[in-house]
Amino acid sequence: MKRILTLAASVALLFLSVGAAAQEARTIKNYVDFGDYRVVYSVFNSDFIQPDIARQYQLARAKDRAYVNVSVVKKEGGTHGLSAEMSGTATNLIQQSRPLKFKEIREGDAVYYLAPLRFEDEETLTFNVDIKLPNGKSETITFRRRLNR
Repeated sequence: MKRILTLAASVALLFLSVGAAAQEARTIKNYVDFGDYRVVYSVFNSDFIQPDIARQYQLARAKDRAYVNVSVVKKEGGTHGLSAEMSGTATNLIQQSRPLKFKEIREGDAVYYLAPLRFEDEETLTFNVDIKLPNGKSETITFRRRLNR
């Protein structure tokens, strides 16, 4: 009986450790630090933008469209985006590349940058974004996302 209890406890610990590792693997990093600055990025389907906001900023909404969102904040205490320059590309798994043209969006004190992007369902893209930080230094961020309709 003691052997069975030991085996059951070992199996339970194995499942717990596998579950914890899987949970950690699901965490998607969405920022990179460069000195005093943090670059925060995301990609989201255009349908997440409310229609009135899309009209206000002239942003297209469609099932095959997404937006790359990038903002630069001060690492310590930065709550509002800062002005920066950026450009980039999105490349699929067969190395077809398309340019990202970022549009600056200002809402009150907040500044962020959006680049529209068409995509195929379940397409995996690698994003390379070149950023000129407020201090004049140029940096590049690279990240990969799988997009779904």
